[in-house]
Amino acid sequence: MKAIRAFLPLLLIIICISCNVEKDSFISIKESQFIKTGEPYHYVGTNYWYGGLLGCKEGNQSRLLRELDDLKSNGIVNLRIMIGAEGGDQDYTVREPLQPQQGVFIESRLEGLDFLLSEMKKRDLTAILYFTNNWEWSGGMAKYLEWNGYGVVPNPNIAPNTWPQFMAYTAQFHTCEPCKEALKSYIKKIITRTNSVSKVKYSDDPTIMAWEVANEPRVFTPENEKAFTNWLNDVTAYIKSLDKNHLVTTGSEGKAGSNDDLLTFERTHNNPNIDYLTMHIWPKNWGWYKIEDEAGSTPVAIQNTLNYIEEHIKVANKLNKPIVLEEFGYPRVQENLDRNASAAYRNQFYKAVFRRLDKAIQTNEPFVALNFWGYGGFGKNNPKNGKWNIGDDYTTDPPQEPQGLNSVFATEKSTLALMKDFNSKWNNN
Repeated sequence: MKAIRAFLPLLLIIICISCNVEKDSFISIKESQFIKTGEPYHYVGTNYWYGGLLGCKEGNQSRLLRELDDLKSNGIVNLRIMIGAEGGDQDYTVREPLQPQQGVFIESRLEGLDFLLSEMKKRDLTAILYFTNNWEWSGGMAKYLEWNGYGVVPNPNIAPNTWPQFMAYTAQFHTCEPCKEALKSYIKKIITRTNSVSKVKYSDDPTIMAWEVANEPRVFTPENEKAFTNWLNDVTAYIKSLDKNHLVTTGSEGKAGSNDDLLTFERTHNNPNIDYLTMHIWPKNWGWYKIEDEAGSTPVAIQNTLNYIEEHIKVANKLNKPIVLEEFGYPRVQENLDRNASAAYRNQFYKAVFRRLDKAIQTNEPFVALNFWGYGGFGKNNPKNGKWNIGDDYTTDPPQEPQGLNSVFATEKSTLALMKDFNSKWNNN
């Protein structure tokens, strides 16, 4: 009995140390910096939205494993991933949904995400998982509206529908109570899930770095800001109530998703349940890059990008939160879809962004990480057509965009070498 009593304090110490080690394995934030196992965590990561679909038994697990190895070899240790698509019944959308109807889930798609996360853990990779989408290409918020009696989604890629029509339709999500409740039910299903491969609950898995509310949630109009903010406050608080281990972020584009107004971005993100900020930058979509004058417009795109980063760093400083540039892309020369075409201007653009991050790290600014859009891996596209059709390989370009436009394929060594070089500075190898 005396021996047992003597051993008890030692046992308690061991248990406490074990708990602390387990807690330290989750990525946290200290003084506007990411911390992983006690050290600052910086990265040039990627967008890999389709990873869970490759992980399905009916997907392409062998391709997935090759791609994870390739990513790891280039120091690309953080992957931003779509949990699953909604609907899947329209052209120009992901046709392999997780949720074909509201509240109906295809288990094999969840098992694909399980497989992906378990393989990422083996390679010490981390994931940002987003729940839904502001845009039509994976169903997203618009699909919840269709399911709850708002009429068929006016897919803007299918005439006579228009983008203004689609955005006005989607803005209704923030005041659709059954839509918001359905999303919360889905969120709970995911966060409380136990991985079928690793047998670890998602809420207890340090492979997951952060939960992200949505891909590019938008305020849409000044009149909608209150409804948007109320929804964002509610859903982030709900995620935190289910999971105290993981970071939470929104997936916002920043100013571009906030009626082009930084104060709106600041107001909507001044919330203790939002752990870090995000921003997205798209020079081609925003008219900074011009195909008819690539040599002249690329420096302009770079300067505009640096300005966008600077103004968002100011918001991050004001809110005392880290900020990640989690989407940015740039085409090959003449928007060529062929992976063998020159990526000279893309590399010029990427290098400027990487250097700005490196400067931020050296000067301890809250700009802490990047995710380029995106990694196309060993996927095959049709450079002459570009249209995604059922049965085609997934690339990082969503189904509504020309396949290969923004993808960095595994054979594009000059671009990947840039990432490897910068990642090696931060010990991501």
